[in-house]
Amino acid sequence: MTTPADPIRVMIADDQMMVRQGFTVLLNAQPDIEVVGQAVDGADAVARTAELGPDVVLMDIRMPGMGGIEATSAITAATGSAVKVLVLTTFDLDEYVYEALRAGASGFLLKDASADQLAEAVRVVAAGEALLSPNITKRLITEFSRLGAPRAPSKARIGELTERETEVLALIAQGLSNAEIAARLVVAEQTVKSHVGRILVKLGLRDRTQAAVFAYESGLVRPAGY
Repeated sequence: MTTPADPIRVMIADDQMMVRQGFTVLLNAQPDIEVVGQAVDGADAVARTAELGPDVVLMDIRMPGMGGIEATSAITAATGSAVKVLVLTTFDLDEYVYEALRAGASGFLLKDASADQLAEAVRVVAAGEALLSPNITKRLITEFSRLGAPRAPSKARIGELTERETEVLALIAQGLSNAEIAARLVVAEQTVKSHVGRILVKLGLRDRTQAAVFAYESGLVRPAGY
């Protein structure tokens, strides 16, 4: 586990050597980020994660053999919230966006992102925040609309939340930050952080991204409202 003085430890999983090397150079140029390893496919990513224990894994979504979705699922199942997975994709409306989020990814990043965007994405995910662009959020809504009715188990678990926690969860699903939720509800940002923490504990969720997925699956947030 890192302390505030420690760099964020990152592992890069991509079947293209030039991508791995390019991201390594960009991230190692940041004073607060250190690339501790590389993996050539999903199976290698799972093994290397177990060996190295990085804070964040940059995971290519499409790789030969075990792909990014299966690897993400294996890593999050084995590590819980200890390791965050940031999925790399060529297209912002990649067909596997929803599946990867269900598998436990904390966010998405386009491969053509700038060095600053890449570094900031790693910091956001390492801090436990969700990284979902407006386009990705729209993709989620479209996918849930296509799938139809909410899942009963998820719907029942909404009852475990207080009225205010339910309200905060709905706003998380809309992509609002803690500061934006605080402004909307006219409360302190620390109060929102406390609500978010309780929501994650009560629902057994890893992070805000999983909370957003839960909100759609439970029917709390519906595509018709957007």
